Amino acid sequence: MTKMNAVGWFDIYVDDLSRAVAFYETVLGQKLVEIVDPTGESQMMSFNADMSTYGAAGALTKSAHAGPGVGGTIVYFASQDTAVEEARVADAGGIVIRPKFSIGEFGFVTLCQDTEGNMFGLNSMT
Repeated sequence: MTKMNAVGWFDIYVDDLSRAVAFYETVLGQKLVEIVDPTGESQMMSFNADMSTYGAAGALTKSAHAGPGVGGTIVYFASQDTAVEEARVADAGGIVIRPKFSIGEFGFVTLCQDTEGNMFGLNSMT
């Protein structure tokens, strides 16, 4: 059996796709790309993805089947230094919940809330 990472894909559910795209493009400093939902039921904008490299790919998704909110799952975006993206969060309409803090040998994390009410994290080694 082939070994796999636990996460193969993620969706971050949103109410206002345009607003959420603008937020994440500003904070992460990268363009999202429209992708087609094979079911035709959702609108999706994908984060940069190379399925042949380490890590999971994912998208902002507007769907009648699920909605945004804080609570269960947190997606952590890889960063060179979380302080860089953290500095963009408020101006993009989000909230820094917990500024950059050490997680020991695993680097640093910043916890934030996006424009849709979703909690997300930033993770870096410096």
